[in-house]
Amino acid sequence: MRKAFRWLLALTVLAGTVGAGGTATAAATTEPDIKERVLKIPGVKLVEEKPYEGYRYLVLTYDQPVDHRNPAKGTFQQRFTLLHKSTARPTVFFTSGYNVNTSPGRSEPARIVDGNQVSLEYRFFTPSRPQPADWSKLDIFQAASDQHRLYAALKPLYGKNWLATGGSKGGMTATYYRRFYPNDMNGTVAYVAPNDVDNDDDSAYDRFFANVGDQACRNQLNSVQRQALLRRGEIVTRYQKWADENGKTFKVIGNADKAYENVVLDLVYSFWQYHLQSECATVPATNASTDDLYKFIDTISGFDGYTDQGLERFTPYYYQAGTELGAPTVKYPHLKGLLRYPDAVQPRAYVPRDIPMKFKRNAMADVDRWVREDSKRMLFVYGQNDPWSSEPFRLGRNAAARDDYRFYAPGGNHGSNIAQLVADERAKATAKVLEWAGVAPAAVTADASHAKPLATYDAKLDKPLVEPRKGLRP
Repeated sequence: MRKAFRWLLALTVLAGTVGAGGTATAAATTEPDIKERVLKIPGVKLVEEKPYEGYRYLVLTYDQPVDHRNPAKGTFQQRFTLLHKSTARPTVFFTSGYNVNTSPGRSEPARIVDGNQVSLEYRFFTPSRPQPADWSKLDIFQAASDQHRLYAALKPLYGKNWLATGGSKGGMTATYYRRFYPNDMNGTVAYVAPNDVDNDDDSAYDRFFANVGDQACRNQLNSVQRQALLRRGEIVTRYQKWADENGKTFKVIGNADKAYENVVLDLVYSFWQYHLQSECATVPATNASTDDLYKFIDTISGFDGYTDQGLERFTPYYYQAGTELGAPTVKYPHLKGLLRYPDAVQPRAYVPRDIPMKFKRNAMADVDRWVREDSKRMLFVYGQNDPWSSEPFRLGRNAAARDDYRFYAPGGNHGSNIAQLVADERAKATAKVLEWAGVAPAAVTADASHAKPLATYDAKLDKPLVEPRKGLRP
C-alpha cells in the first residue's frame, strides 16, 4: 500500500511539472523569478516591465560612479534593458552608443545565439547624465567601465558565455570595452564601426566619395548639392520660416544660413550612409523645382539636425568626437566658391560653448594598436558603400591566429550586417558567433556551411543595429 502511495505521489508531482504542451517546467517553477533576482542586485531599480511573448522584458536603472577612478565623487542612474530568455542561454551585451531603446528589440547576435540581451544607455545621454554634469568624465574608459561594472553585477545570474555587440558608435563602444576589459566577453561583433586613428588625415573619405557607386549617380548627387547652395537664398528663407513656426532655434551653430550649409554638406554623405545605389533614381534632376529640392534635402539630410533642438540630443556624441573619437572632414571641390563657412564643420561648432573641449590625440591610436596586435575573437562587419567604412579597424598580420575577422557586405550601407554577407563569409561569421557563445551545434563545428541563426526571425523584435540618424553621426 505504501509503495502504491509513493508511486501515486510521484506521478502527481511529475504531472505538475509538465505544461499543457508536454514540456517539462520544473525549472520554471523552482527557479526564482528573474525580476526579483535582478532587483536584488545593489543599485538596480525597476522602471517598467513590458510583456513580450517568449521573453521577460525589463527597463531598469543601475547606480554607476560618475568617475570609476574615484567612486567617492558620486553616482548617477544609468538606464539599461534586459531581454530575458533563460539563464541557461548565452547573453549578448548591446549598446548603440547613444540612448537605449526602451521597446523590446533583439540584435542580430542575440538572434543567432537565441540568447538574452542586455542593452545599456551610453553615459551622458539623457536621462543617464550625472547632475551636475562634469563633461570631463565622458570618455571611452569611463563608458567601458560602465559596461564592465554592469556585466560583473549580472554575471552571477547569467553564467553562460557573453558577447559584446553594437552598430556604428555602438560598434566602436563594443571595441573600446574589449580594449579596456579584454577578459569580460567571450567575443565581440562590431558592425560598421569607424576607426579614426589620425584625425588630421581624412583622405580615405575623399577616395571613397570619388569611387562609391557609379559615375552617373555621383555626378547627379554633386550637381544637386551645388544647386542647393546656388538656391540658398530662397531655401534659407523657407528654412527660417519653418523654424519659427516650429519653435526651432540656431543659437549653438549661429544662424539658419550656417545651419543650412551644414545640412547641404551632409547631403552626399547621408545619401550613401543610409541609401543604396538602386535608389539613385530618386535623386532630383539638376533643373528640378526648388520645392522638390527642398523636400529631397529634408528627406536625406534633415533640416532639424542643426537646430538647437536637433543638436541637443547628440551633444554627448559631438563632445566625444571633439575630444577622442575624431570626425571626418570631407573635401568638396565641386562646391568651390559656394561655401561661406568652410571651417564650421567640426564638433566644436555643435557643442555649447560653456562645455570645455580638448582633443586627446592618443586615444584612438591606442585602441587601433590593441586591435591590430592584441585583440582576440573579434568580428568586424562593414558595408562596401558606407562612408563610415572608409576608415575601418585593421586586424594586423596574425588576425587568423587570434580568431579575428573583418568582412564587407557587397553594396552595403550603414545598416550592413552578417545576413548581407556573401554565402561563405556569412556562414563563417555565423559559425564564429555560435562558437564564441558556446552554442555551436555539432554539425556547425564540423562544417561552418551549416551555420544559421538558432532563433526564428521576428519582424517586431529583430530591429536594425543602427538607427537611422539625420546628420553626420555614426
